[in-house]
This record gives sequence, C-alpha cells and structure tokens, in this order.
Amino acid sequence: MAIAIYPGTFDPITPGRVDVAERASRLFDRLVVAVAIGRHKAPERSLDQRLALVREALAHLPNVEVEGFDGLVVDFAAARGASVLVRGLRGARDVGDELAMVVTNRRIAAGIQTMFLAASEDLGHVSSTVVRALARS
Repeated sequence: MAIAIYPGTFDPITPGRVDVAERASRLFDRLVVAVAIGRHKAPERSLDQRLALVREALAHLPNVEVEGFDGLVVDFAAARGASVLVRGLRGARDVGDELAMVVTNRRIAAGIQTMFLAASEDLGHVSSTVVRALARS
C-alpha cells in the first residue's frame, strides 16, 4: 500500500492546498495530511481549529486522513509507513526553499522521497498569508 504525507501548517487551508490534496489522493492508496503544530510560524489558529478546518475541506476524499504532528515530518512519515512527502509548488519562488528541505530530509531519512505537484494555474497566486490578510480587513 502506497502511503504519502502532505505536510503543512494549513493556517488556513487554501483552495490551492485542497487542489494538491485532491490530486495527490488519486496517486496514492492513502494520503495523510499532516498538520504541523508550527511553532516556528506562530499560527493564528490553534492546532485543533486547523485540524477541524482541514478535515472539513477534505471530507470528500475517502482515502485521506488528517493528523496533527510535532517534530520532523520525516520522523512522522516513517512512523506512518509512508515513503513519499507531497509538496505543492506555486512558482519559482518556492523551489529554492523546497529543494533545501529535500536535501535535509534525505540526510535524515534517505528512504523517504519528495514529490512536487505544481499548483493549478488559477490557484498558484493564493497563499495562506494573503488569505489571512484578507480575512483581517
């Protein structure tokens, strides 16, 4: 059974993130959307709130599970028996940061691969930062 992990803070989950989850769910037997506690990003919503929002947004995907996690995503993936991390790319600005994470993750857990899914052309401009800013105004 092919298991993949789709990690993020999801503060909030955006339409682009839903799109990536939908497409990834068609590629794997099981997709675990891993919602990070995210201390380094200081999320505006609690972990429980973000878990509830992600579960609601992805409820239509029967092979998707949503779990919270703390620590390294590769450790979480290994504990779940996953062999792939799914990452979304909005554009060239994301590539450098993502590739740096790939190198680090390979050094920690060589057996876990990273797969990138490009954002859909109509959703690539949307980020959680923009959504939070619009919600505040």
